[in-house]
Amino acid sequence: MRARVIRLAVTSVVALGVIFGLWSAGRPGGTVAGAALGAGWALMPATLLVMLRAPKARYALVAPSLLVTSALADITVAAGGLGWALIAGGTLLGGLLGAWFWFRLLPVPRMLRDPFGAPRWALIAVHVGSIVAGMAVVGLSTL
Repeated sequence: MRARVIRLAVTSVVALGVIFGLWSAGRPGGTVAGAALGAGWALMPATLLVMLRAPKARYALVAPSLLVTSALADITVAAGGLGWALIAGGTLLGGLLGAWFWFRLLPVPRMLRDPFGAPRWALIAVHVGSIVAGMAVVGLSTL
C-alpha cells in the first residue's frame, strides 16, 4: 500500500501541475478557480504523504479532491470545449473511484476488489485516459 500511496502522490504533483500550467495559459474561470486548483495541487500530495503515517488522514482527501473538481467544473464552464470537459470528467471519475474503493461507502463488487485486477485497471485507464486526452486537446489548442 505504501508504494501505491507514494505513486499517487507523485502522480498528483505531476498531473495537477500540468493542469495548473494549462489553466495559467488562459486563466479560464478566473482567479478563484486558479486558487482552488493551486490549493488542491498542494494539498493532494501532502495529504497522501501524511496518510503514510496516519492512515485515517485518507478522509481528508475529500478537501483537495473537492477543490480540484470544483475548480475544473468552473474552468470547463468558462472555457467550454472538449479538452477541459475531458479533464474535469476524468478527475471526477478518479475522485469517485477513490471514494468508492478507499472509503467503501458502497459495496465493491468482487471483480473490483483486487487493486491489480484487470477490471479495476480498466476503470483507472478510463480515468487517466480522459485526463491525458483532455490535456492534449487543451495543450494543442494553446499553440
